[in-house]
Amino acid sequence: MGLAMAQQLLKSGNTLVCIARSANADLTTEAKAAGVSIEQWQQDLSQGEQAAHKLQAWLSAEGPQAFASATLINNAGVIPRIAPLSHSDAADLAHALRVGLEAPMQLTAAFLGATDAWTVPRKVLNISSGLGRRAMASQAAYCAAKAGMDHFTRCVALDEALKPHGAKVCSLAPGVIDTDMQVQLRGAAPEAFPDQQNFANLKTGGQLTSPADAATRVLAWLDRADFGANPVADVRDA
Repeated sequence: MGLAMAQQLLKSGNTLVCIARSANADLTTEAKAAGVSIEQWQQDLSQGEQAAHKLQAWLSAEGPQAFASATLINNAGVIPRIAPLSHSDAADLAHALRVGLEAPMQLTAAFLGATDAWTVPRKVLNISSGLGRRAMASQAAYCAAKAGMDHFTRCVALDEALKPHGAKVCSLAPGVIDTDMQVQLRGAAPEAFPDQQNFANLKTGGQLTSPADAATRVLAWLDRADFGANPVADVRDA
């Protein structure tokens, strides 16, 4: 869905900075054809501190007059080995929490810190999950990361509400999307993942949203006049 969002944001006047483990050559080609300025930073977000420092430096160098608005979208997340917590590896858990919670907090802090004096509209959109609001067996790390994302977003909303030009923030669940993560869940051993059949049924029942359609719904939410009124939301609430 991250790629789909980037593609849909290739509109005249936009400047995109995309952070991922690898660059996407097609996205660069599409941006050039659309006349859109784009940078792709190759960064493993388990090392989110590095990405945060680079983002803060880039925004500070651009300055408050560079853009009519500024938006940060945090979309990264990983599912560690699907198993009860008692059967989980410490390093695997740490990686999942760094990518899914620590990096979004670091990037959000960097973004808001670098733009704190900017008077243009600013937004932070955190891509959460229904599993941040509903517990599931063998998914402790992913659920914890998304629950943490929801709650730190609530805290940031309180922070920003006290400022004269505070940012609008929202942790948004995008619905159930047909991604590689779904393949991972459907392919899990039933004895290790009690909900495996439920995820298989979502696929066979045609209940999964395509990444492109999910991106359209998420970006429509981002454009809402009341974005951030509810700091924790779900696209299916619209």
